[in-house]
Amino acid sequence: MSLLAKVCGLVRAEDASYAAEQGADLLGFVSHAASPRHCPDLGVAAPFLDRAVLVMVAECPEAVLASAHRFRFRRVQPHLPAGVRARGVRLLREAGLFVLLPWADEPGQDLIDADLYLWEPSPALTGVTGGSGMGHGMAHPPPGDFLLAGGLDGANLRDRALALPPASRPRWRGVDAASRLEAEPGRKDPAKVSAFLCTLRALEFP
Repeated sequence: MSLLAKVCGLVRAEDASYAAEQGADLLGFVSHAASPRHCPDLGVAAPFLDRAVLVMVAECPEAVLASAHRFRFRRVQPHLPAGVRARGVRLLREAGLFVLLPWADEPGQDLIDADLYLWEPSPALTGVTGGSGMGHGMAHPPPGDFLLAGGLDGANLRDRALALPPASRPRWRGVDAASRLEAEPGRKDPAKVSAFLCTLRALEFP
């Protein structure tokens, strides 16, 4: 089985096209005005709906569902408050959406069924929701299949993959990168995107 590559934080159509052409399996488009990778026009994702992921920070799942329907996303990565997370994931999945659930590397989280998890640094440590360019200790794995996220690029991907805890390897399905693939916030560096994808393709699935 091949590892999945998600290139996230896409804002410009040319960057999305390049990542797709280079073989990215998933393309993340952020809807969060406070993020430097906020995509003001989610219509940019329209040519890539076979692999597009709506990455949205919202107070309620209904807002995520409405945006997904409006722009015809089939996959969502919802960043929701803890109090509505379980209900929100159920709602989104019942609506037929594939849910890639953010899973912070921290203890004490409620077990929530999702289609796939995104193992990322704790916002309590990074100070931001989502992409921070920081790694994490890989101490608190998700309860199911996951993408590894957090400060990844072509230069460190192999070492981070080798550092995965043995118990977590059977559920590792791929990787996610955003800020470290940029020339500047919101604009990808083609060479960094290519290096990230080439490094991943050279890895063997454990």
